[in-house]
Amino acid sequence: MAGKTHITTTINGERTDFLCEPRDSLLDVLRENLQLYGAKEGCNNGNCGACNVVMDGRLVNSCCVLAVESAGCEIETIEGVGEPDKLHPLQQSFLENAALQCGICTPGFIIAAKALLEQNPDPSEHEIRWWLAGNLCRCTGYDKIIRAVQDAAARMREEA
Repeated sequence: MAGKTHITTTINGERTDFLCEPRDSLLDVLRENLQLYGAKEGCNNGNCGACNVVMDGRLVNSCCVLAVESAGCEIETIEGVGEPDKLHPLQQSFLENAALQCGICTPGFIIAAKALLEQNPDPSEHEIRWWLAGNLCRCTGYDKIIRAVQDAAARMREEA
């Protein structure tokens, strides 16, 4: 326990306490300490977006955030999107539009797209592509991903 820091934060709406080393990334803690495996380690340097989470309303690469920086913050991970018995419109649209292939990048894309749609409920294709430029899909399924985000945006506007 020597050298570890006690952190209290809110993750997916629940108060969460954990211990971490000063050098631990938020991604390390999410996956290794809290067993939240949705955020993936892709590049581990902030270039691929596989580890995206929302921290205090901002989209961040959890591999580039120190876990100690999350103290007192509100964090949303892919595990907090949707409900146990109902998918979020983005999740449903990704399924229906076959916008996932190997699935490694999918949680990061969904978290990023959700952050976009919360700021801009009616984005153009160009705005979606621009917003998601920080997410890489090694299977190159970008067109299907863009169509899924457009579909989800339309569904969410209808439900509003």
